[in-house]
Amino acid sequence: MDARDFIKIGMSAERTLVVPAERTVGHFVPGMPMVYATPMMILEMEMASSDAIRPYLQPGWITVGTEVDIRHLGASLVGAVVRVTGKVTAVERRVIRFEVEAFEGERKIGDGRHARGLVNAETFTKRLAGK
Repeated sequence: MDARDFIKIGMSAERTLVVPAERTVGHFVPGMPMVYATPMMILEMEMASSDAIRPYLQPGWITVGTEVDIRHLGASLVGAVVRVTGKVTAVERRVIRFEVEAFEGERKIGDGRHARGLVNAETFTKRLAGK
C-alpha cells in the first residue's frame, strides 16, 4: 500500500473542544494549575491529523502516530474553547506528515509537526498478539 496513491498534500481537518477539568495538568498532577495539559493538546492534534486522512484510507488500513514535535505556547483554562488543526504537508510511501496548530480564539496556543504511519490493521493486531 502506498499512501501517495490516495493521500494528498493540503488535506486537513479541524477539531474543537471546550477544555474540561479532566484534561488539565492539575487533574493529573496534584498541586499543578488547572490549565489544558500539553499531552491532551497533542492528543487533539494527532486526532485532527487522523481525521484529515481517515476517509481516504483503504478498507483494513489505519494510521498510527509515529512522531510529534510540538510547542505549547500558552495556557488555557477550564472552559476555554480550543480549535486544533492538522494539515498534510508531505506524503511518503507509508508515512504522512502534518503541520498542526492549536488556537484559543485567535491566540495560537500550540504548533508543530506530527507524522502518522500507514499500517494494515489485521497485520498490526496479529503482530501485537504475538508479544
